[in-house]
Amino acid sequence: MKVVSWLVLGAALVAVPAAAAAAAQAQPAAITLTFSKEERAALLPVQTAIQAKDWVTAQAALPAAAATAKSADARYAVGRFRLEIGVGIESAALQEQGITDLIDSGRVPAADLPMLYRNLGVLANNAGNKNKAEAAYAKAAELSPNDAEALITLAQVKNDLKKPGEAVQLISRSIEIKRSAGQLADESWYKYGLKLAFDGRQDPALRAASEKLSSALVVAYPTAENRRDAVLIYRNVNTLDAAADLDVLRFMRASGTLAGERDWYDLIDGLVKAGNYGEAKAVSDDGAAKRMLDPNKAAFADLARAINARLSGDRASLAAEETKALASANGALPLKIADAFYGYGEHPKAIALYRAALAKGGVDADLVNTRLAMALLASGDRAGAEQAFRALKGTRQGLGAFWLAWLSRR
Repeated sequence: MKVVSWLVLGAALVAVPAAAAAAAQAQPAAITLTFSKEERAALLPVQTAIQAKDWVTAQAALPAAAATAKSADARYAVGRFRLEIGVGIESAALQEQGITDLIDSGRVPAADLPMLYRNLGVLANNAGNKNKAEAAYAKAAELSPNDAEALITLAQVKNDLKKPGEAVQLISRSIEIKRSAGQLADESWYKYGLKLAFDGRQDPALRAASEKLSSALVVAYPTAENRRDAVLIYRNVNTLDAAADLDVLRFMRASGTLAGERDWYDLIDGLVKAGNYGEAKAVSDDGAAKRMLDPNKAAFADLARAINARLSGDRASLAAEETKALASANGALPLKIADAFYGYGEHPKAIALYRAALAKGGVDADLVNTRLAMALLASGDRAGAEQAFRALKGTRQGLGAFWLAWLSRR
């Protein structure tokens, strides 16, 4: 950039324009400098050459100026000249040295220091010096703790240095900074953090982070693709029993994220194995109507035969089984019969039996509350369903979060 001829003004206080940009456009704010007679004499030839874009002469005069610079102001000026020459001749080394001189002079305004450290990080990173880049970006983040973009940049370098745990923490902080400011973090931030956390899921902290980030992604960007990816990650990082996995597949069907015949087969097969023939029939018919499965294929035809062989007798037995369930000593039978009524679409009966199962005890309360919530939702009691989903704990808390996020957009 054009430099004002401030050296010719003598030893009086003078205004210095912002420094020329480095590769990443480092531009410290204008400050006022004072030089001794000797410093001014040594600095002037460098400035004159820079103004003329005579980079050879400017470089030749720079060592004498640096040797003469004793004051902080003169050292700042030398740093600025090195930076400008480095930009002029496209020398990353000179740009880096110039920025370092500016910082070391102690004359850079505090507000400009994060920018300079970020540019040091850019130059070091471009040179492949990841450790130096990490230190520079970390200093920039320390000086600007609420700069979400700076934290993301540091996270990228942390990941390059095989520090995924630290990288994920920084990404999560960046997202939270945006959220606290009433802003939406970029979708790529969620996905980047989620990828790192999922790849490192053998680490318990990263496994937990992958669940948290996947839920946050669905809340912020509730697309069908994101919802499906988040649910698949949830299934992968948790050790789900058959009942929990079945309930995940139920959510995927409700939210429209079952994809392909395999998903539909897994859901129908899981329902058959659980003895929920009415629901299995309803899901099979739904999948066929939506052309998501071919009922003539052998796998689905086998399931249909298994369903039809039990459907009539299963439905006819429910009245007697309901009476037994309500009189039973624990919640196991009420839960089983509630599932059957839910599958046949008799939601009020299912709700009553789920509540009976909770009252009698001896059952997994989170499992029952999951299914109670689904029955309440199907019956039109959204508020009751949301309350039940929020009550879920342990592994099923994540499933409840998916339901709540999906409902918040409906």
